[in-house]
Amino acid sequence: QVQLVESGGGLVQAGGSLRLSCVASGIIFSIRPMGWYRQAPGNEREIVASITPRGITTFADSVKGRFTISRDNAKNAVYLQMNNLKPEDTAVYYCNAFPTPYPTWGQGTQVTVSS
Repeated sequence: QVQLVESGGGLVQAGGSLRLSCVASGIIFSIRPMGWYRQAPGNEREIVASITPRGITTFADSVKGRFTISRDNAKNAVYLQMNNLKPEDTAVYYCNAFPTPYPTWGQGTQVTVSS
């Protein structure tokens, strides 16, 4: 059974930083490309960043240069370092497989950036 548990969100002022963590179970994590997604109120869920098993990364244009994604295959974990946060980054952040996410999503972690 796939289980994804996100953590690390919070309230931060614009320009601040947060580091999100996600631990996966029930999957062969080491061979799975993973992504961080986010969903703001009234918006559809969107991909923010992805990382292949070997560490090749991609980023949405809106976060390039501010966010980095990394993974630790030994811990079944994927991380999102978010710097220079902006109010428009406010959303619930989720991790899941990329580009085809599992049907099961975690509870997500709320990131709120105040101006």
